[in-house]
Amino acid sequence: MATYRNALPQLSGDLFLMDAGLETDMIFNHGIEIREFAAHTILADPKGRDALANYFRRFLTLAREQNAGFIIDSQTWKAHMHWAVDLDATEEELEHANRDSVAFIAALRDEFSGNAKPIVLNGITGPRGDAYAPEEEIAAQEAEAYHSKQIGWLAKTEIDMFTAYTLTQSSEAIGIVRAARAAGLPVAISFTVETDGNLPTGQSLKDAIIAVDEATESGAAYFMVNCAHPDHFSHVLEDRNWSHRIRGICCNASRKSHAELDESETLDDGDPREFGEQNKAMRDEMPWLNVFGGCCGCDLRHVTEIAHALAR
Repeated sequence: MATYRNALPQLSGDLFLMDAGLETDMIFNHGIEIREFAAHTILADPKGRDALANYFRRFLTLAREQNAGFIIDSQTWKAHMHWAVDLDATEEELEHANRDSVAFIAALRDEFSGNAKPIVLNGITGPRGDAYAPEEEIAAQEAEAYHSKQIGWLAKTEIDMFTAYTLTQSSEAIGIVRAARAAGLPVAISFTVETDGNLPTGQSLKDAIIAVDEATESGAAYFMVNCAHPDHFSHVLEDRNWSHRIRGICCNASRKSHAELDESETLDDGDPREFGEQNKAMRDEMPWLNVFGGCCGCDLRHVTEIAHALAR
């Protein structure tokens, strides 16, 4: 049974941490291969499952030490039908992967039940297509129909909420919000942006958020930005109604563009301390931000620096 589905604790404004760059951390720092960059594939391997458990245990321990809540993601960013051929997976296997991933993070929440602040189980997805360069425009109705399948799988588990990460277009986000709401799930939408602060489609972050809210009667619980360095979008943020809808950020450690990251064979982990201060600077400008994690190139060091910077 879901614990917080009817009242997300992060909406209180208390600090919530998230993990950081799971895939890049596993690949570059721990030498674990992730087939097709689909993290759910390593759950079937005992070594990979153990590595993932230890990965999350370190973040959950940090949250306990910082007296912060924690939002723990399922490993289901690519566990949907668009990737079935690449992963050589059947629909039944993908459905099982979603259920198994939620069972995995639920067990970790039980293990850390002594944490003073809430641990939220977050079922996640990614875009239907390339997160860096969308192949085609997806209409809202089409996106709703497509994402309803995975959302339906996850709604039957004990997740508290659903989040779509690294979205590149507002029309797909609209469909996802509608599908999640129809399934009775609170939903967060996380857009990615290019180095100019705009979505890969060229749409501004402001216009994307406004478009989703207008089409869904503000159906998203909140918005986020992920998979972009703070320098790429901090300049477009302002104290306006649309930006108050942004509650979380999971930034890249690297200042490289998406195209450069896609071609990179080495890990660019940036400067963790500077990264922490940049996250704090955004919090200083937008004091309503209260959900912080990291994306590509990040690891525990980066979220630790964020937590310490915010505490200062």
